[in-house]
Amino acid sequence: MANKEKKDAQENKLFQTIISHAKEYGFVFPSSEIYDGLQAVYDYGQNGVQLKNNLKQVWWKAMTQLNENIVGIDAAIFMHPTVWKASGHVDGFNDPMIDNKDSKKRYRVDHLIERHAEKMIAEGKKTEAEVLLQKMDDLLAKEDFKTLYELIVSEKIACEISSTVNWTEVRQFNLMFSTEIGSVSDESNKIYLRPETAQGIFVNFLNVQKTGRMKIPFGIAQIGKAFRNEIVARQFIFRMREFEQMEMQYFVRPGEEMITYNDWKEKRMKFLQAIGLPAQKLRFHNHTKLAHYANAALDIEYEFPFGFKELEGIHSRTDFDLKNHQEYSKTKQIYFDEEVQDKEKQRYIPYVVETSIGADRLFLAILCNAYTETEGVDAKGETKTRIFLKLHPAIAPIKVAVFPLVRNSGLPEKAREVFEMLRYDFDAMYEERGAIGKNYTRMDMIGTPFCITVDHQTLEDQTVTIRYRDTTEQERVLISDLPKIIGEAVSLRKVWEKLG
Repeated sequence: MANKEKKDAQENKLFQTIISHAKEYGFVFPSSEIYDGLQAVYDYGQNGVQLKNNLKQVWWKAMTQLNENIVGIDAAIFMHPTVWKASGHVDGFNDPMIDNKDSKKRYRVDHLIERHAEKMIAEGKKTEAEVLLQKMDDLLAKEDFKTLYELIVSEKIACEISSTVNWTEVRQFNLMFSTEIGSVSDESNKIYLRPETAQGIFVNFLNVQKTGRMKIPFGIAQIGKAFRNEIVARQFIFRMREFEQMEMQYFVRPGEEMITYNDWKEKRMKFLQAIGLPAQKLRFHNHTKLAHYANAALDIEYEFPFGFKELEGIHSRTDFDLKNHQEYSKTKQIYFDEEVQDKEKQRYIPYVVETSIGADRLFLAILCNAYTETEGVDAKGETKTRIFLKLHPAIAPIKVAVFPLVRNSGLPEKAREVFEMLRYDFDAMYEERGAIGKNYTRMDMIGTPFCITVDHQTLEDQTVTIRYRDTTEQERVLISDLPKIIGEAVSLRKVWEKLG
């Protein structure tokens, strides 16, 4: 028990350090911070937005550029309200919640019970914990909220703030944000902020298939904002009310979905490793309880400082979505497959395999993995901790920084010349203030893989010093060789080659 508490404390300390680093170096800020912020809403700073955009670009190209049969769309956030009726979100996008009367804190029932079970396991009561979780699963499946409430009380599951068992009844809470469209506020004009991006793809299935002359199998990719009124939002940007999804829906012949499902789960695991996440921190987690629309589902989990958590989902969604949209819209979602010989099977509603990853969760995984502390000896012979972000060069916010050694003798002008040569091909930064050592340190903190120093020798032989972030090694190179050195390191070609 003591070892586990010590390990949890260390992991929590590391996570808090990463959160502080993200704010101090312009990656993530609390939203509306000057007004005391808004819970579970965050803004991306100057370095954060660049890193996130780079991740989105890599994902987008991996989907649409490397696959001849995958195209992209950008569907609207606002959609006809019946879309969400057809998808099941109006009636079924609910979480059972419970409030503590003393602390006024609201909990998702399953999260409350699961955390209690984790404590039981830590105390050596694994069998009792498994029985408790099984009871919870059975009651949730039957939506027996009265007995769920009784289970929480009988197990003496207390609020983490008030430490009391003074609970309200369990009740359903819909996670969709709603608003009104038009000038009159009434029920007929009620619409929703989309809780997922997938439905924008499904309702455009025929538009894309016909205008793109797409043949099954083919995919449609999309990156976009989604909104969920999460009551239990925590762990920094891991779970937010406004977030960004990167999804691809792959349309296949009925009966071929499992081959495609297994194919995409391996492709997605390769992708995550190709952009820098280590294999030992990634794992598959198969779903034992499937959503109503799925016949197979798994998560790729990453080991965050707070444990293994879902990073990406791969789901075989059957024909549920297209079939429901056909029923509610009265518009046939039929594909005519000329390559199928059996005429009775030529017309069908395609099955769908989905890959879905949160851009924010991927950002957090990359940031946590990149945060590095090493011990070294400085020029004075003293032990010093060096901190840097070990980001893959292709996704680093700034690829190269250029510094003049001093602010006179024509060095700033020459450094500017080098900067201007590089900035059109690479995300570059120029800095002439401060000591070179401090500039190196700041670039380490934001993950810049290359630093270029222009000195007096540069004026004589057109060479500069290039410093490599990960090793801190420095070498003398020709200015004319810089584009090749940097270009080869930041090229996405190496990422694509790892994907096969």
